[in-house]
Amino acid sequence: MLDLACGRGRHARLLATLGYRVDAVDRDAEVLEALTGVAGITPLRVDLEDGPWPFPGPCFDGIVVTNYLYRPRLGELINALLPGGILIYETFMVGHEQFGKPSNPEFLLRFGELLDVVNGRLCIVAFEQGRVETPRPAMTQRLCAVKAAA
Repeated sequence: MLDLACGRGRHARLLATLGYRVDAVDRDAEVLEALTGVAGITPLRVDLEDGPWPFPGPCFDGIVVTNYLYRPRLGELINALLPGGILIYETFMVGHEQFGKPSNPEFLLRFGELLDVVNGRLCIVAFEQGRVETPRPAMTQRLCAVKAAA
């Protein structure tokens, strides 16, 4: 499993307690330090926006991304999924600027953008977009999709 831009590792920790081996990737060495030594988690310091994509070829049976968007890597992210692998992606979308940061359009998905990204490449299991109230008001897109088995 891959927890991309993992931050403090909330999802990596959950997945590890469920028995998954997780690569927890972030560029912040300080937050990754807290994951060092946690059973089932391999913390990896990688700046996803500078340098080569660190995962050549399909290598993950699941990828989780939350509250992070860097469009140039979206295709590589899908390519990193093994056949039958699951992508779970949730982040902010246009309209969120009314609630605070992020407010830069570079970090906000456009209407239906996650659908467009995976269209023809993954099978969509679930998709939601719009306003959510919890844990705080926000405009988000959520997607769960599966890469077809070989």
